[in-house]
Amino acid sequence: MPILVPKGLPAYSLLKEENIFVMHHERAEQQDIRPLRIAIVNLMPTKEVTETQLIRMLANTPLQVNLQLLTMDSHESKNTDKQHLDNFYKTYDEIKNQRFDGMIITGAPVEFLKFEQVDYWEELSEILEYTKKNVFSTLHICWGAQAGLYYHYGIDKYILDKKLFGVFKHKTLDKKSEITRGFDDEFYVPHSRHTSIKKEDIEKVNGLKILAESDIAGVHIITANENRRVFLQGHMEYDRETLNLEYIRDKNKGLDIEVPSNYFTDDDPDKEIIIKWSGQGNLLFANWLNYVYQETPYDLALLEPIE
Repeated sequence: MPILVPKGLPAYSLLKEENIFVMHHERAEQQDIRPLRIAIVNLMPTKEVTETQLIRMLANTPLQVNLQLLTMDSHESKNTDKQHLDNFYKTYDEIKNQRFDGMIITGAPVEFLKFEQVDYWEELSEILEYTKKNVFSTLHICWGAQAGLYYHYGIDKYILDKKLFGVFKHKTLDKKSEITRGFDDEFYVPHSRHTSIKKEDIEKVNGLKILAESDIAGVHIITANENRRVFLQGHMEYDRETLNLEYIRDKNKGLDIEVPSNYFTDDDPDKEIIIKWSGQGNLLFANWLNYVYQETPYDLALLEPIE
């Protein structure tokens, strides 16, 4: 089954060209199926890029997904056209009386700020609180994962000595989890961040479970409340050019940026990019959606709150 997206969304045309199964609402209304209701809280400045990456992952399953994009009302986006936001996004106030099978909270380029210093932290905190009663499972990515761990469990991030930038080997610690079912013993994940969370801080909290980690990149996949909350420090949704574009951007700004590790052939930016993460990335999103599909109540009014 395809993912339902507005026909005018730029990602619709891009993904149709890739033979990704996307469907507009007029076609979906002819099907007698309750699609999964998934919201994406898109905190990234380049929203259209992030939309496409996540929709690509969500569309690559047999399940029908009805997508709702969310933006922060308390933050003015400088990198996304206002008309795009008006056409395809809603704010928290517009959906706060609704319920969702799943929600994805993306990363954001605000790592060096304390959480409370982020201009939309109060609004994001409302959303994180809202997920306790109104969302079956929430998937947090990168800074979004750090924000969720901080809000729900008081686990703070710390600044790394230098940017963690590249594609790093990880090991699967639990293959029986619904989230990592079918994972290889080792797999690769892109990371691009200046901050991290400490394994010892996670292990102090009862109920948090580490499913995958890296000797270099640290803890990657964490779950809680029987997968009602999932936290990813890396970016399994990234496409081929994402790290390259970040590298070129920072280099053109004159920033002290290293070549992303284990990304280009022989770590040479003049050579080919080797993708080695997309298979496990697709599997993770498929596992998460399947878990949500199997466990969420058909009637979302019967959703049990998370303590």
